[in-house]
Amino acid sequence: MTIYSTRHPSTFTLGDRTVRRVGYGAMQLAGPGVFGPPRDRHSAIAVLREAVSLGINHIDTSDFYGPHITNQIIREALHPYPDDLVIVTKVGARRPADGSWVPAMSREELTRAVHDNLENLGLDVLDVVNLRVMGDAHGPSEGSIAGTLATLADLKAQGLIRHIGVSNVTPRQFAEAQSISEIVCVQNMYNLSQRDDDSFLDALAQQGVAYVPYFPLGGFSPLQSDALSSVAQMLGATPMQVALAWLLQRSPNLLLIPGTSSPEHLRENVTAADLTLPEEALAQLGGIGNSRAEA
Repeated sequence: MTIYSTRHPSTFTLGDRTVRRVGYGAMQLAGPGVFGPPRDRHSAIAVLREAVSLGINHIDTSDFYGPHITNQIIREALHPYPDDLVIVTKVGARRPADGSWVPAMSREELTRAVHDNLENLGLDVLDVVNLRVMGDAHGPSEGSIAGTLATLADLKAQGLIRHIGVSNVTPRQFAEAQSISEIVCVQNMYNLSQRDDDSFLDALAQQGVAYVPYFPLGGFSPLQSDALSSVAQMLGATPMQVALAWLLQRSPNLLLIPGTSSPEHLRENVTAADLTLPEEALAQLGGIGNSRAEA
């Protein structure tokens, strides 16, 4: 049985910083397939500036978006950055000329990736770096990440990284990572229809670790459900606003990073933080999707 938070806090601690729970994911600022330049660079810059003006202070990105292009757009739009802005990036993949996603987990590749993020974002130190474990086509897969995590721990000791997170990992891999370094966040797939991490999410909440679901609105296959549409109509909201509001009430350690290239959709996403779902709506939405216990 899913237990929803009785409070609906607007902020949570990420590392040593307090961020608003509705952030912004910058993946869609690159071109089609997250590769190459956007169709309209000026619009991408405008969306970022609008995000900050709306009070968003948590931006998720990576230098393999583009590659390099998304971070360069963030720098052009927002540098010098507001004092309260937390930029979270990730390493562990590279994008060859064909636009594919290739694991890049060697010590040399991870070190190069951290320096590329620093250079293209115009920073001396990265707030949070997530180690993105490639896994398999269906999500995380078991296997040691100790060696790769140790590289990030060394870069943290050098002062290039403030905090470390992990992405696309199992609970066992998270525990292994914790044995090497403090881990401030987990970034896995989770939304109304993809709920394999239910018990993992609850365990992280007990530890005070942030859980940042990627594809909170379904990603490249947007969420669709009669129950979702019904609740949205009942509350006078959009289905996507309801899906985000459900996540915010699911657990207080959930931080959202919905992505969009549209200022209108950006404002709708931010407004979802003001939406409180009644018990009847939660009951309807709770039956959507899959959930399994984590080992």
